[in-house]
This record gives sequence, structure tokens and C-alpha cells, in this order.
Amino acid sequence: MPAVGGSIESVNLKGREFPVAADAEAQRKLGGFENEVQANGDGTARLIKTRVPLSLDGLTVEIDDSRGDHEFLQDLSNENDFWPIAITYASGVTYQGTAQITGETQASSQNATAAVSFMGPGVLSKQ
Repeated sequence: MPAVGGSIESVNLKGREFPVAADAEAQRKLGGFENEVQANGDGTARLIKTRVPLSLDGLTVEIDDSRGDHEFLQDLSNENDFWPIAITYASGVTYQGTAQITGETQASSQNATAAVSFMGPGVLSKQ
């Protein structure tokens, strides 16, 4: 079976489903470790492992004012904890984890969308 790319179909934020703009180019980081190799003077090397959070950047979600979507996103940003997130891709694969909104949450009145980014502890796991 070939690799399947394409649109993210939807994102579920703390139980609320948001459609995602079909042309959004989101970047996913599963979380875990990033590695660095540092040399020693005798020609050997050390492996430096740095834990990094999961992240999803560049996501553009639909904002429906009649549902209060912008207010819901702001309420999530105002929370002092991480909450469940699930991302469903065009391939049908869903990743889940816990996250928080990072950066500003601004809604576009022209496009009825908002660009949002997320980061959280642990890793995104495939369902």
C-alpha cells in the first residue's frame, strides 16, 4: 500500500470536533527524544538525548461563530492544564495525545478559520 498524504480531516479538542481547512500544511512532531552526538578528545563520542514535547503546528480549523468556536478555543487556552487531542488524517489514521494551545488564537472573519498550534507532554500515539 502506498503512503497517503493530504488534508487533515479533523481535529478533536477536549471532545469537540473541528473541521480542518483542506489546504492547511500542518507539521507534526510525535514527541520523545531528539539526539545529538558530541565528540570527545580521544575520538570517542557521547550521545546526548533531550526530551521534546509533541507538537502540531500550522493547523487551520473552521470557526463557526454560531457554535462559539473562537470562545471555546480561548477557554482551552485559558486552562492551566493539558487536555485530550486527536488528529485524523486523510489516510484514516488518527493520532492522539494531550496538549495545550500555544501562541495566539486569532479568528479570520473573511475565511471563518483560525490558525492554531499545539504542544504537550509525552508522545502522539497512533490509534
